[in-house]
Amino acid sequence: MRGMDRIWKPNVTVAALIERDGRFLLVEEETDAGIRFNQPAGHLDEGESLVAACAREALEETAHHFVPTELVGIYQWPRPQGDVTYLRFAFAGKLGAHEAARPLDAGILRAVWMTVEEIEACIERHRSPLVLQCVRDWLAGRRYPLELIRHYG
Repeated sequence: MRGMDRIWKPNVTVAALIERDGRFLLVEEETDAGIRFNQPAGHLDEGESLVAACAREALEETAHHFVPTELVGIYQWPRPQGDVTYLRFAFAGKLGAHEAARPLDAGILRAVWMTVEEIEACIERHRSPLVLQCVRDWLAGRRYPLELIRHYG
């Protein structure tokens, strides 16, 4: 019987869709599969709201302050290896100040602004298929109010 020997739980993550002048802010990061591109993204910490997690991850990974103002989408993605399922909440919002001297999170090589064409051209180096899907959803105008999310804390 499935599930009797272990408790399955998805990994809840957040991602920031940050666009400026036709370019998106991505991070180049070290992963088990090599160097990959991703949105500024990470895991939800215990007791943290999804919105706060997204703002924190954007700052830690890019040194840019970010205020989520809209939900772009919710994505469920089981890794092909079958070991992990991610539940990603992707947010758009307002880009704030850049702290140029702030060190980036361990494993983050750099933050980089990329056009859609550049993002599409390196699809084999994306952390997951969610990277391009989130950009496409943002470009398609998918925006939902934060009121969809209720945090009781």
